Amino acid sequence: MLLVLTDGFCYRSAQMVEIFVKTLPFFAVIALGYGAGRMGAFGPVATAWLTRFVFYFALSAMLFGFSANLSITDLFDARGFAAYLWACLMLYAIVMAVAFARRRPLAEATIEAHTATIGNTGFLGVPMLVVLLGPGSVATVLMILTIDLIVFSSLFVMLITLAREGRVTRALPRMLALAVLKNPMVMSMVAGLTWSTTGLGLAAPVDDFMTLLGAAATPCALFAIGASLADKRVERLGIVTWLCFGKLVLHPLLVGVAALLIFGVDPQMAGVMIAAAALPVAGNVFILAQQYQVGPARVSAAILISTTISILTVPAVIAWLGAI
Repeated sequence: MLLVLTDGFCYRSAQMVEIFVKTLPFFAVIALGYGAGRMGAFGPVATAWLTRFVFYFALSAMLFGFSANLSITDLFDARGFAAYLWACLMLYAIVMAVAFARRRPLAEATIEAHTATIGNTGFLGVPMLVVLLGPGSVATVLMILTIDLIVFSSLFVMLITLAREGRVTRALPRMLALAVLKNPMVMSMVAGLTWSTTGLGLAAPVDDFMTLLGAAATPCALFAIGASLADKRVERLGIVTWLCFGKLVLHPLLVGVAALLIFGVDPQMAGVMIAAAALPVAGNVFILAQQYQVGPARVSAAILISTTISILTVPAVIAWLGAI
């Protein structure tokens, strides 16, 4: 019995090391960007423009290329969609309840919940998970990205509006719709799915163009993540630790419970969902915190710490998934 347990532990340890080695180049590019930012070789202005290039062009080309080879039924599996949404709403509610127990106002509770729930699926998850988990993971990763960008961005704005104005205005639905339409990641997926319904493949020059431009997304996005972390500072360590725990531990745990035990999601899809849930806090949460001037310091610190810790936790989660 002891020999079996020892063999199992050794197997999982070896598998984690193997996954860690595979993820190391991704995090190495993040570290390179961080070092360039800290040394002043790549300042905030350069980082902002690189991020803009990735957001509007490179990543959008990659997402269009992925979506053009999928269908709506591939992207929106009912069980998977419900499981991930349920888990995220549960985490949102837990983090908000803890904030209210600390007598924090609604706006602060909302930004903390958003920090613990929204992972870096766009800039880190799409390029890394597709490589690590294979082409079969594309549809699930894009489904999660859609939930984050549409459902939870809308929820965040509604709660912040309620906190600031005391009510939800009639203009809010129009504002939310415009925000979705202006998001290039959402629109590139919509355009790709629309094209896929025609049954026509992309013309060779167009496909080559999208492939070439999309290939820039991975290194540029990772470098931009690192450079954007260079000016982050760690403050209010207690609450930041709780938010990182929520993102890196509670989120994948709740997704796993929802997918495997409650909604009966296909195990392969569930694995991708759990791996995506284990990603660190998304950089766009800090943009929202700055825009609405609510908790930017704690969000900034949560992004820095969760990204650093995820160098070990993401390989651990993926290795565990491969062993079940």
